[in-house]
Amino acid sequence: QVQLVESGGGLVQAGGSLRLSCAASGSFFSIIDMRWYRQAPGKQRELVATSTNGGRTIYADSVKGRFTISRDNAKNTVYLQMDSLKPEDTAVYYCYAVVLRVELRYSYWGQGTQVTVSS
Repeated sequence: QVQLVESGGGLVQAGGSLRLSCAASGSFFSIIDMRWYRQAPGKQRELVATSTNGGRTIYADSVKGRFTISRDNAKNTVYLQMDSLKPEDTAVYYCYAVVLRVELRYSYWGQGTQVTVSS
């Protein structure tokens, strides 16, 4: 089994910054992709940023230039640096990982961390 533990959410004023962390632990051979999703009240969950094991990063248009995803492979951890936050960034942020276990790919979700941006 694999566990994803997120941290770093909270309340911040518009224009401020937060840094989310997600650490993966458990039994797996390697991590393929790590992603951040978010879900605002009454809305569908949306993909915010992706970090592939090849070093590629992909962002939703709504966060380009403001958010930065990075990962520390030695620590099996992915980060999301969020700058210039806006009230519309308010959501529960979820970490998602695709891992390789015994030559098969499995995906896992974290429990979510609340980010609230006040105007």
